[in-house]
Amino acid sequence: MQISDVFTIEKFRDKCFGPTELTTELFNKILVIEKGRGELELAYVPHTISRGKVYLIGKDKRVVFGENKISGYLLQFDDSFWQKTPLSANNCKEVLFNRSIDSFTLIPDKQHFDHLLELLELTYCDFELPDYSNKPDVLAAYLKVIIIKTANIHFLLKADTSSYDSKLFERFVALVSEKGNYLHKVDDHADALGISTRKLSDVCKSKGKNAKKMILQHLVNEAKKDLQFTSRSIKEIAGQLHFANPYQFSNFFKNQTGYSPNQYRDQFVKIGI
Repeated sequence: MQISDVFTIEKFRDKCFGPTELTTELFNKILVIEKGRGELELAYVPHTISRGKVYLIGKDKRVVFGENKISGYLLQFDDSFWQKTPLSANNCKEVLFNRSIDSFTLIPDKQHFDHLLELLELTYCDFELPDYSNKPDVLAAYLKVIIIKTANIHFLLKADTSSYDSKLFERFVALVSEKGNYLHKVDDHADALGISTRKLSDVCKSKGKNAKKMILQHLVNEAKKDLQFTSRSIKEIAGQLHFANPYQFSNFFKNQTGYSPNQYRDQFVKIGI
């Protein structure tokens, strides 16, 4: 069996990939874009190809190119070749080429991306050499390092995203507390934070929360506080919470608590609070 039957690495310059050029079903693929632009469809999801992106495509995954002219590296390997790599890299490979996930797209920072390019260039140069006795072992060692490096990039990006999302959630909580009296919609809070409504909803969901419910709960809590501890009229409370009129506020409060504002206030009057 030839090495190229189980492992290949291609260095390409200003290449135009055909629509279904990456159709080898048994190969896992790492596509690294050094320069150029184009379109790519992975598992029916469109992607814009651009410099600095790394695509990790598991075997049996559908790949279709649109218009493109790109430079970079394409590394492909099957599972039998992967068995040559040390067991210590197995977890990294399983994460990157999880059978339940169609693909990963990574956008590393310049330092990590340049280091990955160096590793790929070394691997490519060795691959192009005439065959020698332990060439498969050398290429497997390179593959192990590339996989571990790529997995580290993935985990770093995931950690950065998690940290960013945590800070974003904290800003949202502070915003609801500060301006929740008149920002009643998720859209309004997303605009104030400079992010999309979908992003805000996803961040809250990752924390086990619902953005809309958090906003509504703030309004309910503020209303309860005024009804319980102040003598403000229903009209005044409605105005303070930026409802269009007392009727809108009363309907909102009853929908959320099961009591009208007056019924809620009467409970505390009766027990002397």
